[in-house]
Amino acid sequence: MHLAIIVIGRNEGERLRACLASLGRHLPATIYVDSGSTDGSVAHARSLGVEVVQLDPQTPFTAARARNAGLERAAKLWGDPEAVLFVDGDCTLAEGWLETALAELEAHADAAVVCGRRRERFPEASIFNRLCDMEWDTPLGEAEACGGDALYRGRALIDVGGFDPNMIAGEEPDLCYRLREAGWKVRRIEAEMTLHDAAIAHISQWWRRTKRSGHAVAELAHRHPRLGLTDRRRTRSSLMWSAVPFGGLVSALAGAFFAPELWRWWSVLPAGAGVLLAVQFARIGSLRRRRGDTPADARSFAFWCLAAKTPEALGWWTFTRNRRRGARSVLIEYKGGAQGAPPEGSGETRGDSAP
Repeated sequence: MHLAIIVIGRNEGERLRACLASLGRHLPATIYVDSGSTDGSVAHARSLGVEVVQLDPQTPFTAARARNAGLERAAKLWGDPEAVLFVDGDCTLAEGWLETALAELEAHADAAVVCGRRRERFPEASIFNRLCDMEWDTPLGEAEACGGDALYRGRALIDVGGFDPNMIAGEEPDLCYRLREAGWKVRRIEAEMTLHDAAIAHISQWWRRTKRSGHAVAELAHRHPRLGLTDRRRTRSSLMWSAVPFGGLVSALAGAFFAPELWRWWSVLPAGAGVLLAVQFARIGSLRRRRGDTPADARSFAFWCLAAKTPEALGWWTFTRNRRRGARSVLIEYKGGAQGAPPEGSGETRGDSAP
């Protein structure tokens, strides 16, 4: 099967070196698409004989734009590929994954996408890295969508027009929804696929990544009202659970200020909000325990899942406000540059390889 491999990145440094090294004998079929790196990524890729595409910085960088550019270059060099493997530059490919995924694609004529298990390389480095690893442990079989690393059937990918370069996040589910509407299927198999280096050390990074996720979910729900049922439920959940603690607190403070003689009654509101949050915390923790998490991991996931509702709601608000104004959203960055690289820009110039 005629294969093309597209790697995207910006200032990934050693992460990109490890990524390209993991491709081994498949490097001749690899194209690296760079979004304005200043850390020597382009020179290193070229030193390995990898075809390089450097995106014009005059147009805002997005991961979707980078992947499309790689696909276009592959078609010009080698003709339309039968299969396309996309890999983010902060990931390394698991040994044997490509052969397993190609066999799955050949065995299922209705499959447009095959993906496997992405794992976090350093889950012990921070709670946020650990949360990423837990987040990527998703059910097997027919799936709604995939992430940034996946093997695509070339014909299906080209027929639906590839990725939407205007999306700042969530471009993979958007593409998968369009593929499913065209009659194709997305398959998630039980096979190790990639190791990812999230490099989330600070809560501020987690906040921005979660806000970006909320933006993506809101846009997907808007674009795909029929298929995006999960996205709509998640958006409603973010709005509701972010409002519960603040609503209870604000109501109690307002009551105490305007009617202090009724304080004992107003105090019921924050208490009720606390009960609701406690019940939801227990419910999420129980669900994670049934999926095999340890008690500590289940509690941690439940806490941060509830904490994520506020930045997710802010991401929804950012998308909704910009859509009503007819403005284009700019990229929401969470990752610093590679070690030794200068800090990254404002978020308007990021074609990153983050999930």
